Amino acid sequence: MSVSGTVSEYQRVVSGMRPTGPLHLGHYHGVIKNWLKLQYEYECFFFVADWHALTTHYENPEAIEENVWETFIDWLACGINPGACKLFIQSRVPEHAELHLLLSMMTPLGWLERVPTYKDQQEKLKEKDLATYGFLGYPLLQSADILAYKAGFVPVGEDQVSHLELTREVARRFNHLYGKEQDFEEKVQAAVTKMGKKNASIYLDSLKQYQETGNTEALERGQALISSQGNLSLSDRERLYGYLEGRSKIILPEPHPILSANAKLAGLDGQKMSKSYNNTIALREEPESIEKKIRIMPTDPARVRRTDKGNPEKCPVWSLHKVYSSQETQQWVMQGCTTAGIGCLECKKSVSDAIIESLKPIQERALEYQSNMRLVKEIVREGCEAARDVAEETLEEVREVMGLVHRDK
Repeated sequence: MSVSGTVSEYQRVVSGMRPTGPLHLGHYHGVIKNWLKLQYEYECFFFVADWHALTTHYENPEAIEENVWETFIDWLACGINPGACKLFIQSRVPEHAELHLLLSMMTPLGWLERVPTYKDQQEKLKEKDLATYGFLGYPLLQSADILAYKAGFVPVGEDQVSHLELTREVARRFNHLYGKEQDFEEKVQAAVTKMGKKNASIYLDSLKQYQETGNTEALERGQALISSQGNLSLSDRERLYGYLEGRSKIILPEPHPILSANAKLAGLDGQKMSKSYNNTIALREEPESIEKKIRIMPTDPARVRRTDKGNPEKCPVWSLHKVYSSQETQQWVMQGCTTAGIGCLECKKSVSDAIIESLKPIQERALEYQSNMRLVKEIVREGCEAARDVAEETLEEVREVMGLVHRDK
């Protein structure tokens, strides 16, 4: 992944999750495992997107409040560390809504209508009336969620990449319209002087080569030079990057995706695990329920009788073995299935036991947090305050360039 020098200045990650019900194994492998790693590598902001839940569940908001807190319990139980990242509720940071409104003033309608998931979701959720302003605009609200924190990176699944591309386009258009800083070139020259004669000469030579010939090596050399300058303020760095790349000041940086290595986990029917398909195993599901669900899972259609040989690659149970079973167990399953040496119930019992065992520590920690909701709410309160401080800084800058800072003369 090629990341411009400008974005590399923003070592911040933002990601959210809608509170639409109990979290399941698909959430854990598709999202949370990635967060567990990222929280120690970046400055991370993780939020429960209650406004986003209303875009599709506006008629039944009763469960949102409960689901918000249950989601935080699941995150904490999985190992999300509030000492390493900020956890907050979207609606507790009203700057998201304000930025969404301001971005809507300059975002072409066609950009929202062409987001692939817009029509896909309307098709999948035919039982809901999604011909609403909120549903059309929710990709732009996602953009506001990200841009409010000037995030450099966003962990997403493949199906969310188009939404992130919209965010990049919105940021690009915003910077083009409003990034024309007064006395920009004079401030750039002042920043160049701060670099010292030798570095200034390298920067100006890189600038000339890139802008006259399009030499990308010169661009990268100039970006690396700026990154190495410890005596420059963030604003000076922004100006130097923008000048080098032929732009003015970057107010809202364009974020880049971080794709999860395990973006999809097969559900009980072989499709992607999803509540909408009713094929999930919840993180806090009772062992008896897990065992029952897996016991009735479909298997290789070729194995009608116990003596029939099967092919694990054609069986949904095998996809769970590949995630939860040891190499030794996987070899046992492969050998036993293809030779009819083991039956499907034996195979299923093995993987259900493995899943139940893996969930034990998560479920134990969840019980601890459930019994101490005061602690959970304090963690979230502190996260909301920290998130709002950062988002307000961004909004102050956005209001100013959009002519919304009205002072008494």
